Amino acid sequence: MIKKVLIANRGEIALRIHRACHEMGVKTVAIHSTADTDAMYVRLADESVCIGPASSKDSYLNMHAILSAATVTGADAVHPGYGFLSENAEFAAMVEEHGFIFIGPKPEHIRVMGDKILAKEAMVRLGIPVVPGSSGGVTPQDDVDKICEAVGYPVIVKASGGGGGKGMQIVRDPENLRQAITIAKTEAKANFGNDEVFIEKFLETPRHIEVQVLSDEHGNAIHLGERDCSLQRRHQKVWEEAPSPAISEKQRKTLGELCSDACVKFGYRGAGTFEFLYEKGEFFFIEMNTRVQVEHPVTEMITGVDIVQEQIRIAAGEKLRLTQKDVHFRGHAIECRINAEHHQTFAPSPGTVVAYHPPGGLRVRVDSALYGGYRVPPHYDSLIAKLIVLGNDRAECLRRLRRALEEFVIDGIQTIIPLHQDLAKNLDVVNGEYDIHWLEHYLESKEPAN
Repeated sequence: MIKKVLIANRGEIALRIHRACHEMGVKTVAIHSTADTDAMYVRLADESVCIGPASSKDSYLNMHAILSAATVTGADAVHPGYGFLSENAEFAAMVEEHGFIFIGPKPEHIRVMGDKILAKEAMVRLGIPVVPGSSGGVTPQDDVDKICEAVGYPVIVKASGGGGGKGMQIVRDPENLRQAITIAKTEAKANFGNDEVFIEKFLETPRHIEVQVLSDEHGNAIHLGERDCSLQRRHQKVWEEAPSPAISEKQRKTLGELCSDACVKFGYRGAGTFEFLYEKGEFFFIEMNTRVQVEHPVTEMITGVDIVQEQIRIAAGEKLRLTQKDVHFRGHAIECRINAEHHQTFAPSPGTVVAYHPPGGLRVRVDSALYGGYRVPPHYDSLIAKLIVLGNDRAECLRRLRRALEEFVIDGIQTIIPLHQDLAKNLDVVNGEYDIHWLEHYLESKEPAN
């Protein structure tokens, strides 16, 4: 069994991993930059090591510093959390080459799923439906007109090695196609160091549905149902819920089994998430995340499964303790991502938290590393907390969410709590009638006229 885990991350996910470890009797090592010296996860960990200055590239992305910290503290394993190096195949390989256990998938699986073209090719072989498009990378000089004619306009040009909305261009007519490819390639190169792009059919009103899986090295895999992550801004998720209000129990079972079967065929190890676009009764694979997701708590709330602890057990070589028959879905859960941003302009709002009071009560969970007096640094992602609530059904969940949002106090900095309060009362959201473009249109309607 793993006895000591180095947590190669920061903020709320570092604290989340620490809690999972301590409940298992596993000691933790927190790494931190000079900007995170007073962070809660650093205070609570059994040991801590400063690995560099505030800049991510000099600290949380510094592979050699992280491995040195693991060595000097005698850690058995490294948990990468999400973001930073969590989906870096080179880092995963280095961890294993230095004799540590990487709490995540095999490096080769991270590498394949990190390339959207290779990932699509793998899914086709595994029988997972994919969005129609080019079979590989394209350039402005290729015969791209035939590809677009075959799939039909509109299309989207996407970077093969990235995400987060970067390196993406929507094309609605042939006249703009080649220019869009050039722009997407330039953005992809600047952001990911890889200018390869591909073409897919652009779906006008899809929902974003993802399936959580767990798979061990002994040929066992299960799914933990789906999450609906359709409320997004600039391709970044804002609100997630499980189960999805848009799909049926039959669809849930079919899609989940398809994903868990694919894990067995692929030889996948650890936790993972298959992400799909869903439109007009059809699911289309878009990517697989080979790590724990920001929104994993909603799945934990409706299943009672601790996904981080299962990651650790799988990494230690244990067989899955659960079969699919052991997984039961109870109630409805919603997660609101709380960012340190202005709720209208979305300008970042680092600074000192003057007062902090998280909501409580039955079936209310807050994942956050905040405390009164903590200074939110300006150097990292703006996510500072996640509010997750559970209800017996979606209507009760929404009522509990509205009450919890009213109680949530974070003073001294701006947050997007007011946006979530608006969303929780909006009729489209209440009725579950939204797609991945809905939030963008909603925010545009709120902008003051010039």
